Amino acid sequence: QVQLVESGGGLMQAGDSLRLSCAASGRTFSNYAVGWFRQAPEKEREFVAAITWTGDSTDYADSVKGRFTISRDNAKNTVYLQMRSLKSEDTAVYSCAATPNRFYRANKDRPSEYAYWGQGTQVTVSS
Repeated sequence: QVQLVESGGGLMQAGDSLRLSCAASGRTFSNYAVGWFRQAPEKEREFVAAITWTGDSTDYADSVKGRFTISRDNAKNTVYLQMRSLKSEDTAVYSCAATPNRFYRANKDRPSEYAYWGQGTQVTVSS
């Protein structure tokens, strides 16, 4: 299995930029697609973005498209989420998740698609 650890969260102002990291250890990281999800207080977990094993394809939720960029560096076993033009509604705990499923894109926005999860990192955006 693979272990995931997120980092980079913090307290930001609206309009700021922030980059989250998801570091992996364990099995060969390049065999896993990775997704970012977020969960705000009293709300369900929400899909943010996903990236394929090689990084050649990405997907985004409409709410972050054009502001967030997901990328990966398999040599460093790390996936990144670059967040720009942050808004107060981006406030949430952000978690990364991994799946070995080659057909994950059909259900990329479903948490149940991903077998491995990190503990999450808090992002708070003040307006």
